[in-house]
Amino acid sequence: MSLAQVHYTSAAPGDDGTRGRFTAVAPGISSALLAEIEPLLGYEAPEDAPFLPTDAELRSLPEAFTYTLLADGGRMVSRTVPVRSDGSGPPRFHSHAVFVPAGGQLPGDRLPITAWRSPRWVAVTPGGAIPDPLGGTHAALGLEREALGDFAVSRGPWLAGVFADLRRACAGSSGGPSGGSSGGGEQVVLVERQSADVARWLGLAASALPPEHAERLTFTTYTRSPRTAPQRVLGVLPRDAEGLAEAGLHVHVCTGPRSRPLSGPGDAWAETAALVWRNRAPELFAEARKLHGEPFAAGPLAVTALGAGIALGSAERAAAARWAAERPYALDAKQTARLVDALTAPGPGDRNREEFDAVGRLFGALDGRAPASVTAPLAAMLATEAVRGGNDSLELPGRDAFDGPEGRAVAEALGPEIRTELSGPASRPEVARTIQLLRVARLLDVDCADLLPDAIRRLAPAMLGGDAEPEWGPALLELLYEQFDVRTALLVALDELAPTEPVRVAALLRQVELPFTGSQSLPHLRMCAASAEARASCGEDRAAALHRVLRAAGLSPFAEPLVLRTAVGLVWDDRAPTAGEARLVLEAATSDAHRAAGTWSRLVDAALAAPADDEDATELAHEVLQGFPQQIGGRVRSALLLLDFARTMGSSASVSAEGGDRGGDPAAETGEPPSAASGWAEYVRSLASRAEPLEAAVREHAYGALARRLLTPGRPEAEMYAFVHTDDPGLLAAYAREAREAAVGERLRVDAGFTADCYLTWSTHPHAGDHWTRTASALLEDVLRPAVRALPAESLAAVEAAIEQAGSSGRTESFRAWNRRPSPLGRLGRRIAGRVRRG
Repeated sequence: MSLAQVHYTSAAPGDDGTRGRFTAVAPGISSALLAEIEPLLGYEAPEDAPFLPTDAELRSLPEAFTYTLLADGGRMVSRTVPVRSDGSGPPRFHSHAVFVPAGGQLPGDRLPITAWRSPRWVAVTPGGAIPDPLGGTHAALGLEREALGDFAVSRGPWLAGVFADLRRACAGSSGGPSGGSSGGGEQVVLVERQSADVARWLGLAASALPPEHAERLTFTTYTRSPRTAPQRVLGVLPRDAEGLAEAGLHVHVCTGPRSRPLSGPGDAWAETAALVWRNRAPELFAEARKLHGEPFAAGPLAVTALGAGIALGSAERAAAARWAAERPYALDAKQTARLVDALTAPGPGDRNREEFDAVGRLFGALDGRAPASVTAPLAAMLATEAVRGGNDSLELPGRDAFDGPEGRAVAEALGPEIRTELSGPASRPEVARTIQLLRVARLLDVDCADLLPDAIRRLAPAMLGGDAEPEWGPALLELLYEQFDVRTALLVALDELAPTEPVRVAALLRQVELPFTGSQSLPHLRMCAASAEARASCGEDRAAALHRVLRAAGLSPFAEPLVLRTAVGLVWDDRAPTAGEARLVLEAATSDAHRAAGTWSRLVDAALAAPADDEDATELAHEVLQGFPQQIGGRVRSALLLLDFARTMGSSASVSAEGGDRGGDPAAETGEPPSAASGWAEYVRSLASRAEPLEAAVREHAYGALARRLLTPGRPEAEMYAFVHTDDPGLLAAYAREAREAAVGERLRVDAGFTADCYLTWSTHPHAGDHWTRTASALLEDVLRPAVRALPAESLAAVEAAIEQAGSSGRTESFRAWNRRPSPLGRLGRRIAGRVRRG
């Protein structure tokens, strides 16, 4: 098939207003196509090109060899070169272009770059038809294998980066031939001093890229307008490369120092392709394409390169191992053996976890399919890495992989190292590491029975404390199913930890479903496993949840008190029990059981932390004082005695309200007698002083109970007298608060004796102290006066009679005078009203 050709020449001197003209056009080429290609055929000489170059200088000017996608789907291959002017003017240019119609192929399915410097390109307009430059069997001058090999070695630092960008450029134009930037994909700029070197880059790419992608990759070996050029690969001189990276182009300046390191972008295919060319083995690209894989899959190329003895990096070796693991039948026995030898060869010190994981998968794929002589080196490599490399996530071979002499040799080498580390002094070892060592020890049949108890004792607490599902969970389960002795020892160790770390053990069981055996009791682990469901089903009824968790243990707290500690810790892990809940916990077992379990301290904390309006707090305090007299002392005992005093005052007040009085000694029930001369007030003050820093709620409990008792009829007068004369601000403030309660106001309106008693108490003791004087005056004006003023005449007479009976006629007259005397607020109101009337 003869391809259409055109020739285009720059304008002659004096042809102002034109860039050039078509000097020969093959029949059938439309004017629209000529208008499209004319901008592509122009040539702009380098900025520093000589005005009148010598022949050598003219030959050294860059040559624009271009492969471009056209709007109709066809393609154009063109060469534009500078030529000497007819006269004495500057050089002109001549473009020779060949067209490949849409859907057509280059002759012989050749790639466009192979036509570089074909002898059929002409620099003058011919007088007749000439064979198209894309035909023939000539070799591209300068693109021979040896020349490209030399060039690849010289460009070693940039090979991987360029190949990676070329791959992305191909991926962006996979739908058809690569054209302008609007067609998707990325543009790659190759900065070289010679356009021939850009052509050599394209020669390297032609071998490395899959043929279908190489055929679609458009390019030009030289342009001074890379920002507007439509091709994917652009050759640019160094002086024209400034600012291109900022414009979004992928720029590779290949003219810098050659000592810089390999600049691959982490692309395994690109790294492998670069190493293949640096080792001058381009035939491996075609060999790799015979293996199954995606066009740019790194695996087939890496497998082929390793088989040829090329040393690859860790990522590339991992790609080879992964590919072979996914296709265990794709390689014959000889290829498989070469791959295993390359992967297990000593020397590379840059193996990473990704590579070892891939080797583990390859071993799993070959195990049972390949001879043991092939898989044994893989197994030895994995075991060695697990011990010496610290790869905790490594998938280990089966135990039968180490049955032969190779396995025994590995065991002899690694056994001492495993035993030394398992017996190490670390109190909190790394969990994943210990699990892996124990598994490798079993695989290699290394006897560690004597080390197991201490190793498990250190391992168990190290497993606690994580919030998310641990990465070592699957490996731990495999270990427990593989080794019964390890499972037994670990479950026992965790069961022993549960009473002191119930919440963390329960969290571990939610993260890793440890296997419980029927032969082991494990009461604490069973409670930890059942706690979440028990709390969810019982809701806020934590006492019911406690009993359900205790049932899960299968043991009574009377027989094994520690289950009580575990249960309490599980049910009340997020807060302390209330006083009422604590009383139920106390009833769940004997004081001996609580004492042995240590849960009595939780009960004490519940009593001291209870709010002032919690009636269970005083009863709980009394019960823990009776149940644990030897365990409670110091400040805590004094605080609990204050709560117990409040309970005593409450019961005494109820008895007095019913007509009796139990007397004034709280020591009858508390067992903590005050000093001989002290009463209630001094007793409370003494306990409060010894309980500092005292909880505010406990103080409010005790002070409030004493105040309420002193506001109850039938109180001992001596206690009231002693209370008043303490002149204690805290006690008097509590008394004032209780006196202002609604219940006191109601009683003042219905109980004449109580009203008379309040008047007599609040109007006496003038010399008790400043705090009492202010407190009593305020109560007379704010509490008693409003109540008395509201009494009917007969009730007021009953109050006066009660005062006279309790005191004397003089006290009665004083009451009448007090009642007649207006309050300070009343006098102020009348004074303001008089001023208003006068105004």
